[in-house]
Amino acid sequence: MSQTMIFWPMIAHVALVYVIYTLISRQRIVAIKAGNARPSQFRENNNEPAESLFIRNNLTNQFELPVLFHSVCLCLFVTRGVTPAILVFAWLFAVSRFAHAWIHITTNRIRYRRPVFIIGYSSLGILWMIFAARLAIDG
Repeated sequence: MSQTMIFWPMIAHVALVYVIYTLISRQRIVAIKAGNARPSQFRENNNEPAESLFIRNNLTNQFELPVLFHSVCLCLFVTRGVTPAILVFAWLFAVSRFAHAWIHITTNRIRYRRPVFIIGYSSLGILWMIFAARLAIDG
């Protein structure tokens, strides 16, 4: 198995971040044109308009747990620890981020968002536990 396969779920997540940046930019322009925001208020980002608030919050989420995801993927690659099981959990995390983002920027229903978050959170925890176990065993 090619160790570089671990980069594909990482690339998928990066693509998601770019999509979210595009969405927030578009929604901020909508807010400005509607008179609900001024360009200057985005300088300090203290008062996000309703049109882009959920998107901004989701963008912030993409730099929380995913930082740990990218870190463990790189650690697994460097230590040659990528296995089919690792790839399953990595893809599960990446797909959960897409689902979480979709829910967050559309309905933002916690009832649906929380279970998807837990799937990603758990799969990431499993990746770190597998990595730690490999280090403990391999010395």
